[in-house]
Amino acid sequence: MDTTSRLIMLLEVVEQGSFSKAAELRNIDRSVISKQISKLEEELGVRLLNRTTRSFSLTAAGAEMVKKAAELRLLLQDTVQMAENYHQEPRGLLRITSSSYIGKYYLLPVINDFQKRFPQVNIELRLDDRVIDMVSEGFDLAFRVGEPRDSSLIARKIARNRMLILATPQFIETYGEPQTMSDLAELPAAAYTSNHIRFESISYIDDKGKHQEQPINPVFRSNDGEALLEKVLSHTAFCTSPAFFFADHIDHTQLVPLLTHVNLPDYSAMYAVYPHRDLPVRTRLFLDAARHYIGESVPRWEHNIPGINDIYQPNHQ
Repeated sequence: MDTTSRLIMLLEVVEQGSFSKAAELRNIDRSVISKQISKLEEELGVRLLNRTTRSFSLTAAGAEMVKKAAELRLLLQDTVQMAENYHQEPRGLLRITSSSYIGKYYLLPVINDFQKRFPQVNIELRLDDRVIDMVSEGFDLAFRVGEPRDSSLIARKIARNRMLILATPQFIETYGEPQTMSDLAELPAAAYTSNHIRFESISYIDDKGKHQEQPINPVFRSNDGEALLEKVLSHTAFCTSPAFFFADHIDHTQLVPLLTHVNLPDYSAMYAVYPHRDLPVRTRLFLDAARHYIGESVPRWEHNIPGINDIYQPNHQ
């Protein structure tokens, strides 16, 4: 391992916050990381880390080296990317991360078609609902609902994402059809929840144009869209959900929208996120394919929702 590789390894240790996590990222033993950092200190003739049995801190020299390592990694990535752009045929590894539902239902069809067209591109799809560090974990593209918090990343809107309030006809027969938003407080609800999101209410805009929150009564929570769908299809709860989750099941026999006269603001849009504007050919082509499949002006899931343009809109009667 050369000095450049050891510098980047030092950067990963700092980004991950521990030797163990950096070793896990590379799928190597922790002792290998420790030895390589020690060799780097010998090569440079300066201490980079102050270590204890449980933690470490950067020395002044170490902090400067980490800055240079970040610049070096970016330069290396740009160099590889420049070389790849000279290939006439896309090739190499494309690493993509997305939430589980988006990956399974909206990216896998794109991936299958893409690899038929470009068989020299290998794809790794990481399905994970947690927000990851794209740069330190080495991902080329992320597909998420909502803009990224990291302002250093590039975010491109893929599709709008409308909110719906849904229940089965059998649920309505059992509990009655709500006539106002306040009626929802008395009905059992299924709600999405995760480490970062917890639905406790439904946002809507009242007749005076003011944003309001209607509390709901979640009797079932899950971070999995399919689990929420199964709960709603059991006729024991209604659900408020972004349209892309349940669109294939909306008809008069399975799921019907409730309170369609209410003005519901859109949920956060779906975005493609990437670290650099100058994308390698394989990444740019895949992004174009995903946008075409999902549909930017009218998302593909909205084609399956009867009368989507006449419900949950301002001034709808």
